Formats: sequence, structure tokens, C-alpha cells
Amino acid sequence: MRIDIITALPDLLKSPFEISILKKSIDLKIVDLHIHNLRDYSNDNYKTIDDNQFGGGAGMVMMVEPIDKCISKLKNERHYDEIIYLSPDGEKLNQKLSNKLSLLKNIIILCGHYKGVDQRVRDHLITKEISIGDYVLTGGELAAAVLCDSIIRLIPGVLGNETSALTDSFQDDLLAPPIYTRPREYKGWEVPSLLLTGNFPKIEKWREDKALEATLKKRPDLID
Repeated sequence: MRIDIITALPDLLKSPFEISILKKSIDLKIVDLHIHNLRDYSNDNYKTIDDNQFGGGAGMVMMVEPIDKCISKLKNERHYDEIIYLSPDGEKLNQKLSNKLSLLKNIIILCGHYKGVDQRVRDHLITKEISIGDYVLTGGELAAAVLCDSIIRLIPGVLGNETSALTDSFQDDLLAPPIYTRPREYKGWEVPSLLLTGNFPKIEKWREDKALEATLKKRPDLID
């Protein structure tokens, strides 16, 4: 998968992709990541990418021209399955959406900043808008890192155990069941004895029951 991220703050995005699973995906060439500094597409010597709102109002707006120039350049080089804008009023990110996006070949992610982007960007250049939650961030860079993490870990070859992602919370609209590791007993706190029996059909049924129990208790809306 190729991911192109367009941002006004490229340095903010470097760290998440230099460690752990995301770095591994790049090193293995499973993911081809490119971060583009939007200021490189500005028309003036000051690298301006924002301006005041027409009609007045507080907050600066990201200009349509630098964004269009960057996206057009990328689209002239290859086909993109989705051009995503991260916005508080976009489609809410969930596991099903991450699963769907992980199957794509090429995507562009546009990080908003300031008050947001000129509406013409959203009307004419963007194919999908995504929100990571009902709150507002200073910019879309952290949201882009969250989105990329949720997608990349699902791509075959990224995780050490290919079935690991399939047992995550929300994959089957349920929260994950409790998990345990050594020691078997600590401060009198014991691991459920069934997990030590090796009876995998019964263990799997126990996990299903516990997942349903946790979901009903903590996130009943998922069941509804």
C-alpha cells in the first residue's frame, strides 16, 4: 500500500513512523509512505498556505490552490483509490472502515490545520472524509497517525501473527475478552483454571462468552 500524507507540519508526523509496527511495515516495503510539505506548493516566497475567511470570522483557512497543486501532481503520477480529509464532521472511524481501507492500494490523506480548508477542496478534491472522534484537534496530523496505524496493522505481513488483528476488539462488533499470561498466580490473583486445561474448544467458548459479557457491560450500543 502507498500512503501519501499532505501536511503543513511534516515534522510532527515523523516520529510515529520511526518506531514499532509502523516502521516495520515501511522497512519490509509493505507500506510505501510519503509525507508532503504543503508549503512546497505555495506560490509566494513566504510559503503561504492560509488566508483570512471571506465574509469575516475568526481563524485562518487553508487555501485551495496549494492543496490542489499537490493532489494534482500526485494524481498525475498514479491512480488513488481514496483522497481522505480528516475532519471532525467526517465519517466516524471504526474497525469496519479500517478493514475496508486496508484493502486499498493507494490513498492520499490531507491533514487540516488552522480553521480548516477552503470548502472547494472538500467539494472537488476529496473523496472521503473521516473523523477519529467527536472532538477537535489543533490539526489533522495526530489523526492521520491514528488512521494509518489502524489501517497498516491489518495488512498481511505487518503483524508477526497473522491472526492477531482478527481477534482485536470490534472485529466482530464485540470487545475483546480478558487475556492472561505468566505467572499463573500473583498475590493470590489466579488465572482462570479453564485457560490452563488445553481444552481449546471450551476455551474458545469461554472467550466468546466473556467478549459478549464485556460488550454488554461496557458498550451495549455495539450489540444494538
